[in-house]
Amino acid sequence: MVKKSFRLLSGFLAVLLILSMLAGSCLVSAANNKTFTNATEIYTYVRDGYNQGSQGPISITKGTLKSGFSSKTVYLVTLSGTELVLNQSTGVLTDLLSGFNLNNVYYANVVNIIKANVPRNANLIIAGHSLGGMIAQQVAGNSDIKARYNILNTVCFGSPLLAAGTREGTVRRLGDVSDPVPYLSGSLFNNTLWAIMGLNREDGGYGIRGITAHNQSYYRTDLWGKYDVTGTKYGGAKLILDLDTRAFFQSPVIDW
Repeated sequence: MVKKSFRLLSGFLAVLLILSMLAGSCLVSAANNKTFTNATEIYTYVRDGYNQGSQGPISITKGTLKSGFSSKTVYLVTLSGTELVLNQSTGVLTDLLSGFNLNNVYYANVVNIIKANVPRNANLIIAGHSLGGMIAQQVAGNSDIKARYNILNTVCFGSPLLAAGTREGTVRRLGDVSDPVPYLSGSLFNNTLWAIMGLNREDGGYGIRGITAHNQSYYRTDLWGKYDVTGTKYGGAKLILDLDTRAFFQSPVIDW
């Protein structure tokens, strides 16, 4: 009788130990999730791509987009902008090519990286700053990407209009009134009205300090905190990202 009771007690304790380990594992996993509620948090995430080429300007993270009663599994693709790094395709030449919606190495690399690392038919959110926002719009208009994936949203910080009429999903361009970059593309000439009127503006009081506005304004929650993670003003969408799934990718000019 005593042995039987001991076996039962031992079995009970073993079950408790297993449950405790599973619970601990769940807690660790949950701790690696981060909830993003506004555009400034997305911008900060995009800025991680400015790393002097140590990791690369492109990142992909798996997460969940929540809006109202809707919940969707998504992949967030972030693209940083102009950065002068040896053999990285984020230089001035790419600015010029992308600004006129022409093919360029950065654009081609992003398309190939998405195809190689995101499962077919997945939902995409693409976010970029400056040149990264231009590339994001080109990707959102890419026929191969549109055929393989569901592009839900493209969020651009300080980026001019590109690929209007061909982009899939909702595109939001956010721009400080002192930031000159959102007007620096060929669309200002061939799609003037939408290049100007399609920009969501906020005044950070930077005056003639255009470069400062271009880099610092989008960190400010007093300006952009009212925009949700999809770039929608007074929207309520949230993005829960599994930070353990984040991967960075290089964008070489020449792939040795």
